[in-house]
Amino acid sequence: MTTTATASASRFTKARQVADAVLFEGYVLYPYRASAAKNRLRWQFGVLVPPAWGPAHEEHAYQRTEILMEPKGRATLAVELRFLHAQRRTVQRALGGSAFEDVPELHLADRVLVPWDEGAEERVEGEFPVDALAGGGVTVPFTRPARRETEPVHDADGRLVGRLVRHTEEIHAVVRLTAVELDGPYRALKLTAVVENTSPWTPENADADRDAALPRSLVAAHLLLGLSAGSFLSMTDPPEWAKGAVATCVNRHTWPVLAGEPGRADVVLSSPIILEDHPAIAPESAGAMYDATEIDEILALRTAALTDQEKREARGTDPRAAAVIDLADTMPPEVLERLHGAVRALREITDPGEPAAITELPGDEAVFKPDTPWWDPAHADTADPARDRILIDGRPVGVGSRVLLRPGLRRTDAQDLFVQGRAAQVEAVLHDVDGGVHLAVTVEGDPGADIRREQGRFLYFQPDEVTPLEDT
Repeated sequence: MTTTATASASRFTKARQVADAVLFEGYVLYPYRASAAKNRLRWQFGVLVPPAWGPAHEEHAYQRTEILMEPKGRATLAVELRFLHAQRRTVQRALGGSAFEDVPELHLADRVLVPWDEGAEERVEGEFPVDALAGGGVTVPFTRPARRETEPVHDADGRLVGRLVRHTEEIHAVVRLTAVELDGPYRALKLTAVVENTSPWTPENADADRDAALPRSLVAAHLLLGLSAGSFLSMTDPPEWAKGAVATCVNRHTWPVLAGEPGRADVVLSSPIILEDHPAIAPESAGAMYDATEIDEILALRTAALTDQEKREARGTDPRAAAVIDLADTMPPEVLERLHGAVRALREITDPGEPAAITELPGDEAVFKPDTPWWDPAHADTADPARDRILIDGRPVGVGSRVLLRPGLRRTDAQDLFVQGRAAQVEAVLHDVDGGVHLAVTVEGDPGADIRREQGRFLYFQPDEVTPLEDT
């Protein structure tokens, strides 16, 4: 592996747009000032800490990705590890000559400089024959050295008034790649990619806080994987023959999804943030705002409404925060309007004269009007959660039916583990606007089931996550 671009890097171009969002997710949060409480505990995703510090603080030193792939011929695997290397920035005021002193703030006309941890983007790239991943595979250690850099700070008249001092600590890490061929009707391999922080740093005392570990950590670490020939298999929608093998894949502290353009399966993004296959940046997005807990429209308006002093503090916190302030201040009205909302995946009818497609389910008594979309108030809502029934394994299931809960691979709620294998009663059959069906259930033996029924608070599962037990 090297730190120079590989010939296969171009295949990651589309996926890297999403990977950039992962890399800087939560980097600096509104109101974009270092003094804000929520910017004092930073970097929650994909942080791989030194192994001597992690266990006592319930943080991990590694990521493990497992996914199936079907390489063709003499395929090669391109790998790109990306992460942030935290660099601690201190602020010093010029005292004259070569003398400086540390200060908590340095006021300039357009910004207020303060101490802050910046994130320097790091990238480790390589390409390997798939055949080389068999057996012991490929192990690639790498190091990022400690550094100390200074940057002079001048006022509006060009006078030296201070400097920024950046300290970066040494990082040691390793990438391990192995592939095992599976038994089955088609040639498929299980790829395992492990990224591990191997830094030998040991805290001077057991009470060392997270701030001491972060400069020696890989922050927002994630992988891009690409096949020169062949394809990867989706972890959430694999072909029938591969479902058993996919279920044996073990992913720790990261989750692999198909990336790039829809329809392609030669690129994977393994991210510490759970994503769906083929994630994409919304076309309405005017730029990165680093705060996915907020709605972009509201965030832009709130940022534009900051006082001049607050904007000075934000601009002095980080160059990326300054870019957000400038974006909000200069956003044209027509661009802001685009953030107001977008309806995606509306049903398209190529020939207005043709009837709309209809999915019939047991108990349906009416259908969509062929010329009335679901979002039109004139559309007749024929769903009846209390009477609708659906077929599961050839058996009708509706209100009162008993089912066995088997949460599927798509689950993202850890509480699903507590109801795995439990019997439940169906309370309603619900249809969403995209044609999906959801079963509202209460778990048998739950002492609060009656209260849940009164309040309409149920657990929800899709039909392929339950097995019918009997009808009542």
